[in-house]
Amino acid sequence: MKRRDLLKAGAAAALAPVPAAAAPRSKTYVLVHGTWLGGWIWADVADRLRARGHRVFAPTLTGVGERRHLAHPGVGLDTHVADIVNVVEWEELDDVILVAHSFSGVAATGAVDRLRDRIRRVVFFDAVIPRPGRMTAVETEPDGSETERFRARRAKFIDGYLMDFWADYPIQMLIPDSRPDLQAKLRRRLTPHPAKAWTDVLVLQNGGWEGLPRTCIRAVGQTFAPSSDKMWSPAREPGWQLVELPVTRMAMLTEPDVLARCLADLA
Repeated sequence: MKRRDLLKAGAAAALAPVPAAAAPRSKTYVLVHGTWLGGWIWADVADRLRARGHRVFAPTLTGVGERRHLAHPGVGLDTHVADIVNVVEWEELDDVILVAHSFSGVAATGAVDRLRDRIRRVVFFDAVIPRPGRMTAVETEPDGSETERFRARRAKFIDGYLMDFWADYPIQMLIPDSRPDLQAKLRRRLTPHPAKAWTDVLVLQNGGWEGLPRTCIRAVGQTFAPSSDKMWSPAREPGWQLVELPVTRMAMLTEPDVLARCLADLA
């Protein structure tokens, strides 16, 4: 090859694009908040997942957060199931990692039951996992009636149908005293929650989470009133991925890096 041709070949090689390292596969997350909260609770985690190249949706359920003006006595479990389903359907999402926090585990299971072919994995983060004998967000008597404890709570509902966090729990239930800034944030932002979303009984047509990839993330760093195994006990059974994470039950605020990394690592 002549010198001139060698120079041309060298220049072409220098200008050729360098093959990029294979980028991590983008995933799609739908993050569902727990009682009294709103999609805003996931902001820090969502930012971190998006920075990794993932798609993230964090809807606010009807009647709470910035949608509190839509609360009325008829808002119940079916409403919240529809809230989740509609995000998936109207955004035309597939291969979804659906993450439920706290008592939204019941509504998320109802959504999964209707969206099974669009769900990649269902994740319960410190959440109620519904199963036969516990198909509501509240414990009931063996005959299905309300417990005396819940009837006492009902007497304090706002307007007869809205559960008030402050009437039943101290702030330490959510945020430790070591984070007064986050305690103040929740005092500003917690809203009453439609009780019917807790008391309605979940009816499944397609098995809910059964047979799907599923993960239970336990918040083992929660020191004040940690969640009872009555919430998550099905995760001891075969077919579950059980993760014990050293975070609080509100890790979305207290340890967003740890929680986001855990969610990003899910297959």
